[in-house]
Amino acid sequence: MPVPSSFNDVTQNKTIRDYVGWAWYETQFFIPTSWNADKQRIVLYFGSAHYHACVFLNGIWVVNHTGGHLPFQADVTNNVKFSVKNWLTVALNNTLTHHTIPQGKVIYKDNPEEYPEGFYVQSVNFDFFNYAGIHRSVILYTTPTVYIDDIIVVTKINGTTGIINYTVAVNSAQPSYISPSCYVEVFDMDDDLVAQEKKCQNVINVRNAKFWWPIGIHPQPGYLYTLKVTLLGGNIKDVYYQTVGIRTVEVTDRTFLINGKPFYFMGFGKHEDSNIRGRGVDLPLIVKDFNLIKWIGANSFRTSHYPYAEEIMDQADKQGIVVIDESPAVGLDAFDSVLLTKHLQVMTEMIQRDKNHPSVVMWSVANEPKSSEPEAKNYFKRVVDHTKKLDSSRPVTAALSGPYETDLAGKFMDVIMQNHYFGWYSDPGYTQVIYKQTISVFTKSYEKYKKPIMISEYGADTVVGLHMDPAFIFTEDYQTEYLMEHHKAFDFLRDKGFFIGELIWNFADFMTIQKINRVVGNKKGIFTRERQPKAAAKVLRCRYLHLANQSTLDTNMYCPA
Repeated sequence: MPVPSSFNDVTQNKTIRDYVGWAWYETQFFIPTSWNADKQRIVLYFGSAHYHACVFLNGIWVVNHTGGHLPFQADVTNNVKFSVKNWLTVALNNTLTHHTIPQGKVIYKDNPEEYPEGFYVQSVNFDFFNYAGIHRSVILYTTPTVYIDDIIVVTKINGTTGIINYTVAVNSAQPSYISPSCYVEVFDMDDDLVAQEKKCQNVINVRNAKFWWPIGIHPQPGYLYTLKVTLLGGNIKDVYYQTVGIRTVEVTDRTFLINGKPFYFMGFGKHEDSNIRGRGVDLPLIVKDFNLIKWIGANSFRTSHYPYAEEIMDQADKQGIVVIDESPAVGLDAFDSVLLTKHLQVMTEMIQRDKNHPSVVMWSVANEPKSSEPEAKNYFKRVVDHTKKLDSSRPVTAALSGPYETDLAGKFMDVIMQNHYFGWYSDPGYTQVIYKQTISVFTKSYEKYKKPIMISEYGADTVVGLHMDPAFIFTEDYQTEYLMEHHKAFDFLRDKGFFIGELIWNFADFMTIQKINRVVGNKKGIFTRERQPKAAAKVLRCRYLHLANQSTLDTNMYCPA
């Protein structure tokens, strides 16, 4: 079984594709003897494994982790062997329950006259395939016994000066050690030294700084500095390179600001999803997706509905693509203390990993929760308070889909995201209702919340090659007409001053469980699962390029008259 990859689609075995329960991975490796001679600390790192992982090294348990989309690691210095094989074993369970994030349940069909013995299915609260496996890289790395454990960076701007507040956390595998000193250097993208400071916690001023800007706003988007952090003391030396984008994020009651300038979100909800690999990290696909994002003129995406691979986040930083970073809390329908504890842990791990990415401008704590339930009020207050305690530099949001009149979660958010499918899940086939319904719901929602508001999902399933005139649902013609009616409403709302963005659902077609309203997955993508554009992609490209004032095309070529 390849790693990284989901295991579901690699074989020709239906049982493996639909498998729920414990799966076992095992491999062997050798370790360089120099690691022992140098007295290095040895760490075993997993980018992610879905969902619950138990890891053993040479038959000895070393670490457990719950949650399928975030990294975990263990110090295995005392577990490894030199000059002989090491055996690494991972037990992995993808079962989702009432108390997992996301939620699900196992339904047993115990009627022997109608079902095979032991037959069961996994029911889930979301509309994407519950891919399982070791989805990201597994890495062995070393550090000195006294080492840089973490770096926290928060940036501000004062005129043309970039301000970098940094904290370097130092840890040790030794019981006692002399506290080392830190030396921090800042290099620009030409590798020129532009500033330096001592101490493990300090403020660095970068004069005439180049700020991190989103694509479409500045001719040099995604500008990154590099912090070279050196830990010194006696025979101790550790070095770490941390990229930094100098930028600020602010929210008013009507506007979202990046570096003090209004920002309008244009982009997608996405998925980590591809043929054969499932949710496994796919480097060529990542590069292809970013090329398509730039081709279509988008400036942002939401990591629906879980944190994405670090390679994706790094590309967003470098290319100036804004990210709304979302937790795996999708479709929550109950809000007890056990689930809350896990939700808080997920937010802690997500912020711990992604806090230094300049592309990340908001934390999304959930997608489509049953936020009208009475228990949701205190639940989301606790989640938002916890998130802001961990990171006060970014606004917090959630993608809401219930009636705004009875919603109990939005009052705690800094920005309101809403998922609506006028003309699809309601009034399917009637695009003439989209304009009025979109304007009505978003205007009334703003009147309730008095916060910036955006649409985080809208879309229509579209089967490539189907055409009808007049337009009919599931055809490319309907998806095109559907988008154009929404865009008219968005323009009206933008003129109101409180509407800050439009993220279509979805970037590309993706796999779901088998059900009668899904023809080999969800077909709402602007691109196919193989990343080929549908007809509506040209409409969206025209719109995004026009809004960004970047278009060098004859816009009438794709836009409605």
